[in-house]
Amino acid sequence: MSKPSVSARVLVVDDQPQMVDAVADALRDSERGYDVVATVSSTEALALLTREPFDALITDLRMPDLDGLELIAAARRVAPECQILVMTAFSAVDTAVESIRKGAYHYLTKPFKMAELLLFLERALGETSLLRETKALRRALGENAVAAGVPFVSAVMRETMAIVDRVADADIPVLILGETGTGKGVVARAIHGASNRAKGPFVTLNCAAMPEALLESELFGHVKGAFTGAASPRPGVFVEASSGTLFLDEIGEMAPPLQAKLLHVLESRTVRPLGGTGERAVDVRILAATHRDLRAAVERGAFRQDLLYRLEVVSLEIPPLRHRRDDIPLFVARFLEAARGRHPKSPVTEIGHDALKALIDHDWPGNVRELLHAVERAVLLGRASSATPADLPPSVVTPRAATATLFTGDVIPARDLQRKYAAWALEQLGGRKMLTCEKLGIEPKTLARWLEPSKTNDEG
Repeated sequence: MSKPSVSARVLVVDDQPQMVDAVADALRDSERGYDVVATVSSTEALALLTREPFDALITDLRMPDLDGLELIAAARRVAPECQILVMTAFSAVDTAVESIRKGAYHYLTKPFKMAELLLFLERALGETSLLRETKALRRALGENAVAAGVPFVSAVMRETMAIVDRVADADIPVLILGETGTGKGVVARAIHGASNRAKGPFVTLNCAAMPEALLESELFGHVKGAFTGAASPRPGVFVEASSGTLFLDEIGEMAPPLQAKLLHVLESRTVRPLGGTGERAVDVRILAATHRDLRAAVERGAFRQDLLYRLEVVSLEIPPLRHRRDDIPLFVARFLEAARGRHPKSPVTEIGHDALKALIDHDWPGNVRELLHAVERAVLLGRASSATPADLPPSVVTPRAATATLFTGDVIPARDLQRKYAAWALEQLGGRKMLTCEKLGIEPKTLARWLEPSKTNDEG
């Protein structure tokens, strides 16, 4: 592991002055001689992180004004490469575990030995140094493995792919969220391609594409004679993906009994084939994807909460295409080239200006997949070198309804008006949820609640 620089800057924050002084002195007097800035104010700590570069943040959790979890979330936004260590009382261990899920590197329960703190700080800074070296090497080689297959210029996708870049080499599960057709599988492959497992296999299994009994066999394998038709043994995808990545698409469709067996494999890192008596160790990174709201599924009892915790060590939301219209011309160019390769007799060599405008203006309920089919149709049906709106699907060239509801027409429930306005605001701001929350003056959980379809609409 790479060693951190002697001049690494560390910010220490705790509302107890004695604790701040003790930690700061220990860091300054250590062999590394850290450059330490100490404060008893969490709001001041955030201001410092915003103005100045720091290599690490060491923070308490229970503080007035801005608590530790809020500080961690803010630090991840303003200083994404800053490593975070958490100090907490034993009674707040549950909150400390939550801090790890929000991006902290490690937590220590008070009282702890300073040698323990120095050890984990050095490890955290070593990982940062190694990550920077890896990124520099990729740039020097002219590689951009993460972006391969994911064309983007939009601000919302730059933010998303920055997270992809950070989690690629972290050998942890990632839960990829997003509407159907947004390209969750492409992003999963990009994560694998930029990871330390890139030379290993990338195996995909769609959990919604087969019945429960067959899915169990595909996941864990079976021995000969395990069930009717099992004429020969099968290893299963966990074994097939050994030393690589297993992508479980539509994980929200998995039946609860299989969820329990999957959880056991993730916890034990061993798999037992159907009909077998022994377990086999597996070395696999799990990426999972769904268009479902898994937290709502947990509340309904349709998805195991403990499995969700295992899968969403990091969750990554892929924005719908209507929130990233700047990316549409890039997709069109790529899909056009591919379609011309499949249909070499087509006269279409470009998507005309009017057709491209129609593609950019469309809402794309089917997202990238729908756009792919629209371009394919234009290449197949186009009769001139430049495709026109007439070559596109009728649904694309039909003017879309306005997202926001004005004070005309029928009176609608206030809940529906709130939802429509929130959706309009989100679209106007390019799908950037944090910015939308700031503009509306609400918390992220409030925005998520506003965007939920009303029960009346769901039942109607």
